[in-house]
Amino acid sequence: MIENAFKQQIGNPIQNWTSRPQPKKIVLEGQYCRLVPVTVGEHLADLYHVYGPESQLSNWTYLPFERFEDLASFEVHLTSMSQSEEQLHYAIIDKISGKALGSLALMRIDRQQGSAEVGYVIYSDSLKSTRVATEAQFLLASYVFDDLGYRRYEWKCDALNGPSVAAALRLGFSKEGTFRQALVYKGRNRDTTWLSMLDIEWPQHKKQLLAWLNPNNFTPDGRQKKRLKEMN
Repeated sequence: MIENAFKQQIGNPIQNWTSRPQPKKIVLEGQYCRLVPVTVGEHLADLYHVYGPESQLSNWTYLPFERFEDLASFEVHLTSMSQSEEQLHYAIIDKISGKALGSLALMRIDRQQGSAEVGYVIYSDSLKSTRVATEAQFLLASYVFDDLGYRRYEWKCDALNGPSVAAALRLGFSKEGTFRQALVYKGRNRDTTWLSMLDIEWPQHKKQLLAWLNPNNFTPDGRQKKRLKEMN
C-alpha cells in the first residue's frame, strides 16, 4: 500500500511514462495466418462470403449491423472500413488457402493512456475454433504489447454473448464487470461486459499461446493435443 503525505492511499508510480505510438496499417505475420490491412481490391470477394448472404443470420445477433444482402452495399461498407483511421481493420488471411476468412479491428486507441481494444471480430464458420483464429488474436495482442508498448488491451461485448465472453477468457482476458444499459442497438438494450488484459499479464499469456500454437501440439489432421489452459 502506498500513501501520500496526507495518509491517502494512491496508485503505484509509473516511471518515465510517455505517450505510446499510433498503431499502423501494417502486415502482421504468423505461422498459420497473416493480418493484412483491409482493402477493397484485395478482400472484397473473400470477405463477401463472410459478411454476405452465405453467412448464417445467427452470426449477426450481437453485431451492430446485419449481414449484407448484395455486393454493392458491402463494397460501400468495406471501403469505409479500409479508409478508417480510428478503427484499423485487418483481414485474416489463411496461409494454406490464401483466402481472407474473417476480420478484426484495433479500435478505441488511446495513445496517452496506452490502451486499445480489439473489436469487430467477424469470422467465417470455417475459421471459428481453429488455430488460425487463435493466432490472429495472438498477433494483434503481440503488436499492441510487444511492438507498441501499450499497458491495457480491452475486449467488450454484449453481456448476453456467452461465446464472445468465453473466447476472451480463454485468451487470457479478465472480466472487469458489466456496464448496465450501456447501449441501444437493433431496437433493444445492451448491457456491455468489459474484459481486459494488462501488460504485466501478457508475458505469461504469450508463453501459453506460443506453446499452444506450436505445430507439435496438433495432430496431422489439425486437432489440438492440449487445450490452451493446459499450457504452462
